[in-house]
Amino acid sequence: MIPRASLSRPPLERMLRIHEELRCNALVNCTRLVKLLEVCRRTVVRDIAFMRDRLDLPIEFDPRIQAYRYTQPVNAFPTVQVTEGELLALLVARRALEQYRGTPFHRQLEIAFDKLAAGLKDRISFSPADELRAVSFKNIGLGKADLTVFNALSSAVLHQAEVEFDYRKPGEEGAARRRVHPYHLAHRENLWYLIAFDPERSAMRTFALPRITAVSPTGAGFVRAPDFSPEKFFANALGILGGDRNYLVVIRFNAGVADRVREREWHESQEMRALPTGGLELRLRLGALAEIERWVLGWGSAAEVIAPAELRARIRSTVNALASTYAD
Repeated sequence: MIPRASLSRPPLERMLRIHEELRCNALVNCTRLVKLLEVCRRTVVRDIAFMRDRLDLPIEFDPRIQAYRYTQPVNAFPTVQVTEGELLALLVARRALEQYRGTPFHRQLEIAFDKLAAGLKDRISFSPADELRAVSFKNIGLGKADLTVFNALSSAVLHQAEVEFDYRKPGEEGAARRRVHPYHLAHRENLWYLIAFDPERSAMRTFALPRITAVSPTGAGFVRAPDFSPEKFFANALGILGGDRNYLVVIRFNAGVADRVREREWHESQEMRALPTGGLELRLRLGALAEIERWVLGWGSAAEVIAPAELRARIRSTVNALASTYAD
């Protein structure tokens, strides 16, 4: 049987209920509150004292009616103070939770949001559900992640525990067994990735979660390198794939797409320069070229690679292959 104490409401929820009782001018005494909240008398007295002394609520005990009451009107419980802009940001964040569906973060974030919303229910004059209809998110190609795999890896990252798993590389039919030290889970470009140190290869590696199966702990621990940080690891990557080179990438866009390029933050190193033709020149510092090649091709003839020469040659080769594919 579950102990009664473990079923009691959290302190904030208890105090919100006491506040509602006092606002309704009900006969609010310890006997009533003990039954209502299912806690002991000492807890009730402590909650009321906190509301009076720490939250500055005008509570007093009236000996004539043997009950607590508010000595003046109180319209709102003094929880979090938010501005209209902050509230809108909170609503947008609530809608953005959908990208975390299928992971433990989704439920935890929902609970956190609901707690904040409960504390604000006396401070807003509209329904968050109605307001959320004015905001939407659409991510194309959302990645799929097995919840069991995600849970196992997130626990290993948290506790610095070595794991083994089967991993299938892109384009390969079979999977290989890998043993790694999991450092970090990253959600980039709509997909979850594991950043881990591979002892057999003595190097950091990136693994896409949809291609990971059969995760099991080895029983060994590890110590994360003190100089590791996600920001440093991804510093020279356009998306997820970094490298050990230092390419200065220069791309020119025509006037038809210049505004679309200008309106976004593509990379921390980006520099933009307006061109006399109405177009735009974009400069980036990257460690690898595979991702930027695919990105440039996505702009079609609206983008031209100026540098480096290696990237220009790669684009030319791909364009020639496309021309052959569509020759008919």
